[in-house]
Amino acid sequence: MEHPPMMPSAPRRRSAKRSARVAVSSGRGNVSVGRVNVAVIETYAGLARRVLAGPARLGRTRLVAVDGPSGAGKSRFAARLADALAARAGGVRPPLVHTDDLLDGWDDQFTFWTRLEEQVLGPLRAGRTGGYRRYSWVRRRFLDRVVPVPPGLVLIVEGVSAARAAVRPELTLSVLVTAPAELRLRRALDRDGAQILPELRRWHAGERAHFAADGTEAAVDLVVDGAPDLPHDGDRYYVRVGPRPGSGDGAG
Repeated sequence: MEHPPMMPSAPRRRSAKRSARVAVSSGRGNVSVGRVNVAVIETYAGLARRVLAGPARLGRTRLVAVDGPSGAGKSRFAARLADALAARAGGVRPPLVHTDDLLDGWDDQFTFWTRLEEQVLGPLRAGRTGGYRRYSWVRRRFLDRVVPVPPGLVLIVEGVSAARAAVRPELTLSVLVTAPAELRLRRALDRDGAQILPELRRWHAGERAHFAADGTEAAVDLVVDGAPDLPHDGDRYYVRVGPRPGSGDGAG
């Protein structure tokens, strides 16, 4: 499950093992030091430009997938990217679909995809308005109201397995948000209480198996640190980890 990250504390000293160099980028540059991963601070505005300049592959819509394990910070990243896209589109915020809203409870961790395809992706692919009903984790059922998803320039889908292999040919941008396992577990328990621990451990095991089989990290366009210790304005910037796939070792 996705859980909002805790507010960052005072900047901590950066580990030499974590990154060999830090750079600030508008979203177009790249930094690499041999085979060592580096942390690069980039702007959401630059990433929004990149999305809008990219090809529409889901009908006329640019599909952005924000993937990663539960508690990594996917929801926050997706919301900030949506804000940046709205700023470049006259204030029109793109639809943001959270896959947690489509799950039919804990046992529907990955099998929800048919629901997403039939209710959202399929209609948008055909240029029609899609729509889905949100699942209530309190009532343990889908609510009656349909949430419309109109076709537009961009659709953001956020959640575990959002960038799975089945949808990659239609993605304009794929992002993997990461964070240490112990921090992700703490975020979840702080939000929902210790009573979810048995289900959460099973959920985390399912995530690990999925990401290993899917090859998500190697396939995405962007890997983002969801718990960075680099000082930065989190509303405007995110921290990219490592070089972009296919970008080479030099600046580009």
